[in-house]
This record gives sequence, structure tokens and C-alpha cells, in this order.
Amino acid sequence: MVFVSACASRVTGAPQPDIVPGTAQADLLTIDEVSSVIGTTLTSSDNAGEPPAPLSADPPTCATAVGPGTRAVYTPGYTAYAAKTAEDGTSAHLVIQVVGVYSDPAAANAVFTALAAGIQGCPAAVRTDDDGTTKWLYTVDTAQPATLSWRATEDAGDGWVCSRQARLVTKTVLQVAFCEAADGRAATTMLADKISARIGK
Repeated sequence: MVFVSACASRVTGAPQPDIVPGTAQADLLTIDEVSSVIGTTLTSSDNAGEPPAPLSADPPTCATAVGPGTRAVYTPGYTAYAAKTAEDGTSAHLVIQVVGVYSDPAAANAVFTALAAGIQGCPAAVRTDDDGTTKWLYTVDTAQPATLSWRATEDAGDGWVCSRQARLVTKTVLQVAFCEAADGRAATTMLADKISARIGK
């Protein structure tokens, strides 16, 4: 199983800075809030303030699918970006939260539309990152003007699947991924609901 977030580098145990109200980082849920939703205690979390570089994808047109939290999706033009990756001590559960804020709803809509097209146009891809090369299968569950839900399943990964959801909320494109060897779609929706409710407050 591969547990790469493509959102933040590992700094397990490092102290996290105080979160300033009204910032993109403040839109993300705390590790305790996430733990409460998924029913598993997460023990470490990492933050990122800018999107990482795109991951290597085969075919190259699947760069969005293999790295939805990277610059393949969050292209230059965002006014704020924040990501948080959290996992438990056994690496059996991983949660990724991402928000990208844009100057106006039209700009955010363009990013969301490109994200949806990239996911829907990629049924399978091979991803190469620091942990090696893995094959992933992508299944879209919901495709609506402001909500996209899909699953990324690691081929030969012992059931490891990331239940993912992206939403367009005014000027913000948010994403949540809950990865485990089970169906985490209900929890993913709950996490996305909570983030959506606090955006702009």
C-alpha cells in the first residue's frame, strides 16, 4: 500500500503553528475533528501552504487524477492554498484536506471544471513518486456542477482505496480524501460538509 499524500512532506511530530482565523488553513479541520468523524484516532498531521509539483503519470493526461492536490489542479492564480495530511500510527488510515481560494467565483469554477474533466477522463493510470511506481483505478461516483466524488483504488493494493470528494464553494475549491482498506465514502462526505460549512466564516 502507498500512503503518499502529494500535499505535504513528512514532518511527523513537528509542532504546528497557531491557526489564524479567516485564513485558508483555518478552513481545514483539526486532527481531533477528523478523528471524531472517521472513528479512528489520528496521531500525526502535516501542513502545507502551497501545492506541490505534479506527480509523474502514465499516461501524462492523467496528471490530475494521480495528483489532485498538486499544481496539476491548483494552478498559479490562487490567492490562498492550504493542505493538511493526517494519519494514524499504523498508516492504516490517511486523511487529506485541501483548499484553494481564488480571486473570484469564475476563476474557481474554471479550476473545478478542469479537475472534474481530468478525473472523468482517466479510468486508470500509473503514478510515480518518491515511494515508487503504483497503478491506480479511478471510479467516478457523483459528477455535479459543484460536487465531484470519486474513488482511487490501488491495483494490487490489498483493498487500499482513497474515497475522494471535491467541491466548489464560491471562490474556493476544496478536496477531501479518506484512504483506508474499506469504503470511506460516507465519512468523506461528512468531512467535506464540515469544511464547506466553515469556508468564508
